[in-house]
Amino acid sequence: MKLHGNAKLTPVQRCLLVARVLEEHWTYAEAADAAGVSERTVYRWVARWRDGDRELADRSSAPKRVPSRTPAKVERVIETLRRTRMTSTAIAAKLSMAVSTVGAVLKRLGLNRLWKLGPVEPPNRYCRRHAGELMHVDVKKLGRFDRPGHRARGRGPGRRTRGAGWDAVHVCVDDATRLAYVEVLPDERAVTTIGFFERAVAWFAARGITVRQVLSDNGAPYRSRPWATWCATNHIEHLRTRPYRPRTNGKAERFIQTMLREWAYPVTYRTSAHRARALPAWIDYYNHQRPHGALGHKTPASRLAAA
Repeated sequence: MKLHGNAKLTPVQRCLLVARVLEEHWTYAEAADAAGVSERTVYRWVARWRDGDRELADRSSAPKRVPSRTPAKVERVIETLRRTRMTSTAIAAKLSMAVSTVGAVLKRLGLNRLWKLGPVEPPNRYCRRHAGELMHVDVKKLGRFDRPGHRARGRGPGRRTRGAGWDAVHVCVDDATRLAYVEVLPDERAVTTIGFFERAVAWFAARGITVRQVLSDNGAPYRSRPWATWCATNHIEHLRTRPYRPRTNGKAERFIQTMLREWAYPVTYRTSAHRARALPAWIDYYNHQRPHGALGHKTPASRLAAA
């Protein structure tokens, strides 16, 4: 139940108020004083109780009738046209109505977004059985700064230092174990990306993991000829996500969200270099100490040892 933000009494307190008046024979003034409300409020809740209302919940403040509301017949026509994938502007022109009115109707019907017209796509969850079968790679850009910004000090939205450039945070996550390797690099060019992935493959190899496939988005570094040549030379199959489908690379995307929430943003760093120096400690914590919900609350390192 949604309680009004300014309500002084909950439904349980309202029932207690009524019981004091009707059963314990308190006066309306005494009950109002004890509850910290006006006598008029006490009269109102007692009257509702006597009318048969045993819940004493908040009632909607919306009017029962709205004379200017779009008729139900017109709403059905709008819904029919919308389901042919017509835009709100086209529907408004066809029915000689205001675009804002059509937009309000579509929002009320839950059809204000085109993707809502189709059936809900079921989640596509998958997990490889062996470490190294599939690696997820991605890049997240973070603004450089030379002093804590307004966001870190609670003074408004954060802003990077103008002209300082960007840090490219390259991530590589194993599909089966969620073991992660991350580096903060100056850019995301093909040469830089290949160098990062080469070091990531060596890092995983030192832990007994042989990389067989790598999944990336359709960014320029991953579509470049040097990247394709390097993968072919090292016998690693390269897979790419469908365009506009970041969920296909969801493990990397989800890891980046966790990384930003637990490493990049929760601490007030002095500079972006200070932030980068704190990354290895957090990655070690993520791999060896932090419980992972998708792994049955085990750590990636323990999942690797079990495998």
